[in-house]
Amino acid sequence: MNRILLTNFARLHLAFLLLMALHLVTAVDCQAQNASSPNPPITIEADDIQGLLDESPEKVAKPEQPTSIDLLTLILRGGAFMIPIGIMSLMVVTLAVERMIHLRKECLLPRNLERELTLLNSPPETFNPSAALKSCKNHPSASSRIIQSMLVRTGQSLHEIEHAGLETAQREIDKCSSSIRWLTLAGAATPLMGLLGTVWGMIMAFHESSTLTPDRSRSEQLSEGIYTALTTTLAGLAVAIPAAILALYLENRLLKIFHSVEEFALDLSPGLTRFIGRGELNSTGQLTTMRSQSPNTVTPPPNEQQGATSQAITEGSH
Repeated sequence: MNRILLTNFARLHLAFLLLMALHLVTAVDCQAQNASSPNPPITIEADDIQGLLDESPEKVAKPEQPTSIDLLTLILRGGAFMIPIGIMSLMVVTLAVERMIHLRKECLLPRNLERELTLLNSPPETFNPSAALKSCKNHPSASSRIIQSMLVRTGQSLHEIEHAGLETAQREIDKCSSSIRWLTLAGAATPLMGLLGTVWGMIMAFHESSTLTPDRSRSEQLSEGIYTALTTTLAGLAVAIPAAILALYLENRLLKIFHSVEEFALDLSPGLTRFIGRGELNSTGQLTTMRSQSPNTVTPPPNEQQGATSQAITEGSH
């Protein structure tokens, strides 16, 4: 039995070897045939070469020139956030023009008032509070109100007179600077409005990029949404920068003018020293004696002639 199995195994092994030899012979025969038959040469005719030379080169597509940015289109695409920024810009222009007109020395210290008070105070020993008060009422202004607050305290100490004038000057400065505070607010709030619009635009751009149509790429969609969203920031800065500059300029201008007004008002206070404790202005603006003195008379100051004081009182009554 074992001999029969070995015989059959030998036969199978021999058949396998024969098949392998046949396969090798076939492969060698194919390679010999390929080597013996070379590829046919490729011939190029002269007409083909001339045709290639005569053909006009294809026109190279020129890159599209970037289109110019239309400011009106950007403003319209800014959305609803451009509305408050536009309102703030109108407010800045209005307040700037109004303050430019009113914050002038001619408005705060009229020339006629300055001239009349300068004449009354030359020299200070002949200064007439009644005539000065009348002149202030004829030229209503910030400086006239400051000087009136000093004149109504005629007869009090020089410190009280000057303190009253400085307090009134501070109130007038606060009144004139109320509009400037709105310019400061516009300079601080408008960029935040623009930033809010930009953040909202970025959110919308990324939201729309998540639902793109097949004909548009994500980068194209995002770039368009981002540059549109930045419009509100640009508008906010365009309003805020001039507003901040104008606010600072007008504030410095206001302080400079009132500094000269205060100097002019304080220059009048020496003319009131000779009435300290002796004369005062009543409700009608007439110079009268202090309540502690006898009525209808003014005690002359030491080393001063009675005629000069009587003349001053008479001029005040007229």
